[in-house]
Amino acid sequence: MNESNAKKIILAVDDMPMNLATIQVILHDGFDIRLSKSAKVALTMLNTIKADLILLDIEMPEMSGFEFLERLQNNPELKQIPVVFITSHESPEFTIKAAASGAKDYVIKPIVPGILLKKINAILEAPVLPALL
Repeated sequence: MNESNAKKIILAVDDMPMNLATIQVILHDGFDIRLSKSAKVALTMLNTIKADLILLDIEMPEMSGFEFLERLQNNPELKQIPVVFITSHESPEFTIKAAASGAKDYVIKPIVPGILLKKINAILEAPVLPALL
């Protein structure tokens, strides 16, 4: 992960440029933001950057957010990165599926800046505990 005195790196993955622009505007002052319009490209980016958190759209072409998260969790070097889903889905069935997937949280679109910041800060400020195996 990142050094404690450096800005935390957040990778935002969404196929809609407007959503990425919104995230960039909300987070640019406090975080080092990296953007990707493709889940496949984002996985490649994780070979060279050490993201502290990933903001992930669920419905994307080529690879869904659920598939991206599954690949992340199957990679020993990446599985500890917390993921927050960004979605327009609000149904109870969908939120249960999102929670069961291993994502730390989710944010409903349209993104409310205060909610996004509160959720990110809560996750990044939580102590990192070793996995119990």
